[in-house]
Amino acid sequence: MSPSVFTFNDAKDKFTAATRSALDSKTSKPLITTFSQLPGNEAEKKTTLDQALRGVLEAEIVNQKANCDDFLALIDLSIDSVTEGICSATTPFLLLGDVLDCLPLDQCDKIFTFVEENVATWKSNTFYSAGKNYLLRMCNDLLRRLSKSQNTVFCGRIQLFLARLFPLSEKSGLNLQSQFNLDNITVFNKNEQESTLGQKHVEDKEEGMEVEEGEMGDEDEPAPCSIPIDYNLYRKFWTLQDYFRNPVQCYDKFLWMTFLKYSDETLAVFKSYKLDDTQASKRKLEELRTAGGEHVYFAKFLTSEKLMDLQLSDSNFRRHILVQYLILFQYLKGQVKFKSSSCVLNDDQCLWMEETSKQVYQLLRETPPDGDKFAAMVEHILNTEENWNSWKNEGCPSFVKEKPVDAKPIRPARKRLAPEDFLGRGPDRKIFMGNDELTRLWNLNPDNMEACKSDSREFMPSLEEFFEEAIEQADPANMVEDEYKVVRNSNYGWRALRLLSRRSPHFFQPTNQQFKSLADYLESMVIKLAKELPKDIPSEEIKTGEEDDDNSDNLLKETDSPGMQNKLVSNQQMDEVAAKLGSQWKTLATQLEMKAAEIREIETDSEDTDMQAKLLLVSWQDREGAQATVENLVSALNAAGFPKIAEALTET
Repeated sequence: MSPSVFTFNDAKDKFTAATRSALDSKTSKPLITTFSQLPGNEAEKKTTLDQALRGVLEAEIVNQKANCDDFLALIDLSIDSVTEGICSATTPFLLLGDVLDCLPLDQCDKIFTFVEENVATWKSNTFYSAGKNYLLRMCNDLLRRLSKSQNTVFCGRIQLFLARLFPLSEKSGLNLQSQFNLDNITVFNKNEQESTLGQKHVEDKEEGMEVEEGEMGDEDEPAPCSIPIDYNLYRKFWTLQDYFRNPVQCYDKFLWMTFLKYSDETLAVFKSYKLDDTQASKRKLEELRTAGGEHVYFAKFLTSEKLMDLQLSDSNFRRHILVQYLILFQYLKGQVKFKSSSCVLNDDQCLWMEETSKQVYQLLRETPPDGDKFAAMVEHILNTEENWNSWKNEGCPSFVKEKPVDAKPIRPARKRLAPEDFLGRGPDRKIFMGNDELTRLWNLNPDNMEACKSDSREFMPSLEEFFEEAIEQADPANMVEDEYKVVRNSNYGWRALRLLSRRSPHFFQPTNQQFKSLADYLESMVIKLAKELPKDIPSEEIKTGEEDDDNSDNLLKETDSPGMQNKLVSNQQMDEVAAKLGSQWKTLATQLEMKAAEIREIETDSEDTDMQAKLLLVSWQDREGAQATVENLVSALNAAGFPKIAEALTET
């Protein structure tokens, strides 16, 4: 008897009958039995069962007799079939896609509830790789069908489901290039001729409107605003939404001036419109009574002119606008990887944003109810957002660290030798190192630490010897071009940094100067070292002077002649002056002609007042160079009102 041959149509009919039987019995055993009885290989039978399941679903959709529960039962059956290994892993997702494409939105809500409840199943190893793209496509198709303003909650559920399904490092769900939703345009009346704001108060007075029960009375009215609410304010207020929609506009000089002007007027209106905490509590209670506790939410701003008065006195609306300011400022000041090189703010813009941020936080604290708690919460969230920005700038690395696979087998550890096994063996008490050459080298001297301290082991050159050529090339009289200077040599630069870290105090001296390259930094160090060299001692005498211990560090010391008026301020003198100045260092900063940006940078670098005073003096010394003398610092101290500090500096 010849073996039976697999035929697709016969197998599909048997699987279809088994599927209907499985749906009736609510178990997958009929499918498992049919799968094992049919001839053919496993791949053929899986493909046939996939087609049979989709055929049963198609028949139920066409007949329009089934409801959502029947569809979900069939999808559950396909999930069990995948778990049993008789069905392809993509089949449940294909069935879900077919059902959602054919059902109206109200029934899609119920189907999607099933998808949400089974998120753990989709994330399992059996389904995730095969179905993640299907689920993403299915969710995107649903979002295209839904209205963001009418089906806001449904859209939010889809976004939350995707956030639960995919890991944080999934590139398809990240805005890596920091793009903005430029389609989110706020529409408002831009024709002043059609505006009714100017006529509103006149009509109210003429008609003498009576206040009915439940409407806002005199006691509930907000404090009157000192700034008139007219069409001009209405236009400026809603124009700001375009800057929140596309923050890159703020880097344009002319658009920034418009944004600054409109923002100042808007914040002035908020400051003038004081909200009463008691009044806000009454309104909230009234909302709970009328709306049954449900919060009223609008996906878009309502920009009708008639609502302008009510919006300005609404605490939730005010909070929306103020938080938008804080988010915008964080983007403008933050480090974003994909920002253009031209997107840079100047000092005045940074100062304005800093002052405005303080004003916005103050308005948030004054906005009831629970203004202090709300402002603290917003500040905490924005600080946390900085960590996410840094993570995105680094390319969104995975949070899961893979354990390295050790390819080499672990060798059995040798038994450690006891000290008596290798110390002091033999007649001459040699220390054996396990190798003849190492043993010879180790026993050259009985005390190796003392041998290392020998003068013959000193290989580090002095600053005079190493930088002699660089100092000579730095002299403009020698007319050496930059490309031929030794400081441009990367090997020389690396050795110079190591020597400076060991021999020069300038290497660890704080500075506010910024250098574009290592060569520029070395040139500035060479100039400082050259100024400290004695002017009347030739280079031959400097070299011979190294033999004397007292004169070996001539390059590191400053001239100690007390009578010289051009004596430079030493590091020790700056420490003493900074300690005496303390928190009054800003008074001296004015006399030293420091810019406001430099003062802010000093305050940012350190919170300690003594260190801030030291940074001020260092910044002044870097800027003045050879003019940073004791005489000039004494003059500045006297002018700033510190005669005692100046007198103490003169005596040192």
